[in-house]
Amino acid sequence: MSVTHHPPILDTVAAMPLVRVAILADTHGALDPRVREVVESCDLAVHGGDIGHAAILAQIQPRLGRVLAVFGNNDVARKWPAEDRALLVHLPECLEQPLPGGSLVVIHGHQIPARHRHRLLRRRFPRARTIVYGHSHLLTVDLDAPPWVVNPGAAGRSRTHGGPSCLVLIATPTDWRIESHRFALSSFHRGLGYTCLHECHQPAQTT
Repeated sequence: MSVTHHPPILDTVAAMPLVRVAILADTHGALDPRVREVVESCDLAVHGGDIGHAAILAQIQPRLGRVLAVFGNNDVARKWPAEDRALLVHLPECLEQPLPGGSLVVIHGHQIPARHRHRLLRRRFPRARTIVYGHSHLLTVDLDAPPWVVNPGAAGRSRTHGGPSCLVLIATPTDWRIESHRFALSSFHRGLGYTCLHECHQPAQTT
């Protein structure tokens, strides 16, 4: 499996003192507007695949204006609008983005058997600091061993398992932490005021 490295314009990201990275996946053609607001508070964004169509990537607007994305098992020509299919050839299977303090690897995850997915991802990308995958639509933050393995859940309408969700990685040269954001499913469909379950994840301190 080849890994596509970050575009040259993002070379300087690793030298920044602090970077906020929005992590989302499995939009399947619909991006929850509350997830979009989280993205807009971040410096850059990564999409873990099953995008749906090109307009989804256009809606993702982090502060630095750059979105990195991989293809998912549903990102195939027969499932995308004809006018968007040219974009598919530019989506890598896997990408790596250097950040302050380490590198972030993104892959959709359908290539890896579900039963041992975290163990196999750690074995495949041992030099990453965090590995992002999608596919399962299950919000997951596994900090039990390095590299961390995280799944932002589904950021649209499809199989959200309790509501649309995303993650934010806050990276500095000496410290990384993960924030999870999950929004109420009912408010997304009804246009009501919403609540957000927001958690901060850090590895347990050893004594």
